[in-house]
Amino acid sequence: MTLLSFNDYPREAVTLENLTVKFMKQGKFVPLHLMDNTLQIAIADPEDYATIKTIEFAYGYRVVAQPGRIDDIMEAVDRLYGINSQSIDTIIEEAGKDISEIVAEVDDDVNHLRDMAQEAPIIRLVNRLILQAVEEKASDIHFEPFEHRFRVRYRLDGLLREVESPPPRLQAAIISRIKIMAKLDISERRRPQDGRIKLKIGEREIDFRVSTIPTHHGESLVMRILDRESLILDLRQLGFPEDLLDEYYALISQPYGMILVTGPTGSGKTSTLYTTLDKINSPEYKIMTLEDPIEYQLEGINQIQVNPKIGFTFANGLRSIVRQDPDIILVGEIRDRETADIAIQSALTGHLLFSTLHTNDAPGAITRLLDMGVENFLLSSTLLGVLAQRLVRKICPYCKEERVPEEKLVRSMQLPPQEAATTVFYAGAGCDECRHTGFKGRTAIFEYLPVSDKIRQEIHLRSSTEKIRQTALEKGMLNLRQDGWRKVKDGITTISEVLRVTLAG
Repeated sequence: MTLLSFNDYPREAVTLENLTVKFMKQGKFVPLHLMDNTLQIAIADPEDYATIKTIEFAYGYRVVAQPGRIDDIMEAVDRLYGINSQSIDTIIEEAGKDISEIVAEVDDDVNHLRDMAQEAPIIRLVNRLILQAVEEKASDIHFEPFEHRFRVRYRLDGLLREVESPPPRLQAAIISRIKIMAKLDISERRRPQDGRIKLKIGEREIDFRVSTIPTHHGESLVMRILDRESLILDLRQLGFPEDLLDEYYALISQPYGMILVTGPTGSGKTSTLYTTLDKINSPEYKIMTLEDPIEYQLEGINQIQVNPKIGFTFANGLRSIVRQDPDIILVGEIRDRETADIAIQSALTGHLLFSTLHTNDAPGAITRLLDMGVENFLLSSTLLGVLAQRLVRKICPYCKEERVPEEKLVRSMQLPPQEAATTVFYAGAGCDECRHTGFKGRTAIFEYLPVSDKIRQEIHLRSSTEKIRQTALEKGMLNLRQDGWRKVKDGITTISEVLRVTLAG
């Protein structure tokens, strides 16, 4: 018998009462067609008479079995009968029927709220929203209550996009369902709460960080999606250009000193540092990290979660870590003078230390530490280099086309006229692959400031950010916008993207 091709599988499910996904996956079959008294199925093993006879007995139909590839059968089962088979609108409609008794007054009844959160339609709806976000490679899911609506948004490639949103009457049940999954207190709706969820989706284990906060119209909830498979442990894939890669490899090969990565929240600092640690990780070195929170687990690296509630802060943790005889230390963030002082002492005493700061550019990290009260002579002795970064969206390769940008955008880049005139610009027209945004995926742009003798002099003199920046540019530093321009010329991103994430200067 000829194997079925993927196009032979139906677009709509054949409805059979009490037919479960588990049974189909165990028997490796899927219904294809039902007419009169004959049920046609695709099955991986057409000689599996036990499964065929069971179907005939259960439904009273004559079964005609056709051989199919197991991958095609499993995909069809998931598509036609799994959680993906129902649209969010369909599940919402069911939820409206099954939980029609929901009224505003039950918000204060915790037991009623718990019961509602465990109703099948609510579970399916929450699962569907989570699964869709994972499939679309979203980094966060936002559940936001307003007076007349309940909004759900996904953060995709750094920007929020609204998706099909449930009606406001299901708000309490949905929020309660997620809080139950994250082991949070559903009766506490006046204070912020934080929790974690670990789910197995397909063959992948995915962590979710859950944060709730009370707003005027109910609790706002955000789920951060931490998918280990989405972590790129390759500096080139992160966006490092070849010339910077050589300098950065030399920098992270130093035996001791301090290296900083700066940028706002969501600029990819964690990915860069994790990739850096993975690059230098070897049996000869003991690497320890202090994080808040631990986002991804790295093989062979001792990762520690700080807990300010019990007094285990970055500063206290760093004091303890130094006594563990590490070679390389990562401190998630330098937030205060105490942490900065201990970090610098660690770098002075023979450790290679990495950390992050929230500053707009690389020179700003130096003045930020000086403003915290760090001694200038200590900072100049320990700081090896500062890397600032941002994330820009990449042009979708499926709908990429030549496009002449607006003149005012080109002027904003402050380019030499000849260079702008000879550059071929690209943009995405929009297609199904990129959800008609014209962009698919992100890459980083960088500003690398090596601490040369000249920069050390500026640190000793406590020079301004502007003076340090000017000195670094004279020494050949490319600022964020200039590195972004290189990626525009290479057809990776657009001028508007670079302007969106960088400051003029």
